[in-house]
Amino acid sequence: MFDYEDEMQVSRTDDITISACPVLVEEESKEDEVLWGYYLCIENNSSHRIHVVGKNWNITDDKGNCYVDDTMGFKGEIPELEPGECFEFTSTAPLKSPNAVFYGSCKILDEAQKVTKDIRIPTFSLSAFGKDAYSATIN
Repeated sequence: MFDYEDEMQVSRTDDITISACPVLVEEESKEDEVLWGYYLCIENNSSHRIHVVGKNWNITDDKGNCYVDDTMGFKGEIPELEPGECFEFTSTAPLKSPNAVFYGSCKILDEAQKVTKDIRIPTFSLSAFGKDAYSATIN
């Protein structure tokens, strides 16, 4: 589903790198609904173990609808990443509009420093134009 390496964008905070890529899955999966998929890769480039304990993701569409996912874990998992390891995550977001912005952060527990940090993910600007066309600008 995610063959858009040209659309892959990267955000770096401290020694954590997050790569992201969106894709239009179905323009009309249900009446008046657009199904977007997204891929995230979280890389631990630090010298110690981290835990990816949660997320605070927000999607706002051009009709003013806001969707929030401020939960612990990823589909029931709290990944532990040793130095050099990465965690890959895919999911979907059914929206009521073909145009939206996806933004937010991941909650990372730095085991060595015993602190939790919010690490920003790249911002997705999503726009569906037609049956098999889409535009995804990520900042």
